[in-house]
Amino acid sequence: MIQVEICTPSRESAVAAKAGGAQRIELCRDLACGGLTPSDEDIDFCVHALGLRTHVLVRPRPGNFYYNADEVHGIVATIDRCRRLGAAAVVVGFLDYRGCIDTELTRRAVEAAGEMEVTFHRAFDEAHQEPLQALEAIALCGCTRLLTSGQHPTALEGADVIGKLVGATHVKILAGSGVTSQNVTALIARTGVTEVHGSCKTTLPDGTVQTNAAQVCALLQNIQDL
Repeated sequence: MIQVEICTPSRESAVAAKAGGAQRIELCRDLACGGLTPSDEDIDFCVHALGLRTHVLVRPRPGNFYYNADEVHGIVATIDRCRRLGAAAVVVGFLDYRGCIDTELTRRAVEAAGEMEVTFHRAFDEAHQEPLQALEAIALCGCTRLLTSGQHPTALEGADVIGKLVGATHVKILAGSGVTSQNVTALIARTGVTEVHGSCKTTLPDGTVQTNAAQVCALLQNIQDL
């Protein structure tokens, strides 16, 4: 069975995702800059009021994925709050000064997560490492899954790389970036992934980006028999 994760940049988007049939979300805010850590109030709402399996993005600022000591302290504290708020998983990504997977910080994140799952996000797609080598580093740190577009702008463009990652370790491969109801079946067929990540977003008249329930429903319907 294919698992679907909907990226929701607000509680309103989370409500729309659930209305469209989603059971699992990646909760964030400020999607225009790639996503940042949401508020504790939004995490609590999605976990308890909506009853969604909530994976929380832990990213304190826009820009690169190389963090200083103060930022690291805040990241670890945020992961602990996510755990106490009942999140099912945290979504993190760290690169060192060379642009390689920061294994020390990733291990600290996994340790802080405790019983929560840990997804390593698309910082992977910016790593200056061969994909299988970077994946192995992530696996050794204890991460549950990897969100990736196969080091290409979209998952469909990176399908060949994603296909090589699937089954290479115990880490689950979550294909994301540009995933829609129109291309999701082709992506799954080309890569062999069992998990996909889509934003199913629309832009409202005021410029706000929000999840569209109809798009979520269409995506889920197109993979229901896979």
